[in-house]
Amino acid sequence: MSSSTLTQSISFVGGGRMAEALISGVLSSRGYKADQIHVADPDTTRLDHLKRQYGIQIGLTNHEAVVSGDVVVLAVKPQVAAEVLKEIGDMATKRLVISVVAGVRLGRIIEACGMQARVIRAMPNTPAMVGEGMTALAIGPGVEESEVRCARQIFESVGRVVRVDERFMDAVTGLSGSGPAYVFLMIEAMADGGVKMGLPRETASLLAAQTVLGAARMVLETGQHPASLKDQVASPGGTTIAGLHRLEQGGLRGLLIDAVEAAVKRSQELGG
Repeated sequence: MSSSTLTQSISFVGGGRMAEALISGVLSSRGYKADQIHVADPDTTRLDHLKRQYGIQIGLTNHEAVVSGDVVVLAVKPQVAAEVLKEIGDMATKRLVISVVAGVRLGRIIEACGMQARVIRAMPNTPAMVGEGMTALAIGPGVEESEVRCARQIFESVGRVVRVDERFMDAVTGLSGSGPAYVFLMIEAMADGGVKMGLPRETASLLAAQTVLGAARMVLETGQHPASLKDQVASPGGTTIAGLHRLEQGGLRGLLIDAVEAAVKRSQELGG
């Protein structure tokens, strides 16, 4: 993202970890300067941390944040989203609103901000905190392509971005939104296997985590199907095929599919 691409000011309503990841990303990519970013959060300790760490503008009220930004990122917890939307709705009508609130649909945000509101719904995941996030964007009516590019560039500063119809957002939530937890569990289990076979815990954890990172990068950078890459590792009669056989016996593939499905269904329930 070049420094000439983004010229608007950006306000964050909510200063939690995802907001901080985005702030760090856009500052590191030189898309925004610190004086173009304003954050509102009821936690003064959190605001002080963000001020010290990034030199951005801070305020205690949502009103201060919204009126100071051309782009408003709604980054509050789902349980307070309705209250916050009621508070800022009128002020957000003429601004681009980007919501990272899980489960809150475009229609609810537009209803609160007015039918002329330009709203983008985003579903990033936690690896955004280390610049390796995956974000899906659902675009509301009336949003201009220049505004879509603006949103993409914000989230591309912390990883990769894909654009989807909103009807797929629950599936995104179950796959990439919840997915890091599945991978953390697998890394932990792989490391436990190494420890069981005599490796020191620190060494086993490093081996497992780097193996997952490297395998994921191979999928992304080679463009090959994961099955093809798997077959390249599994030589006839070797160690890998023996391990794969045991995973198939344990139903790992089906369990992961079931996990995504369960998370999607829960997302649908929470979204009403």
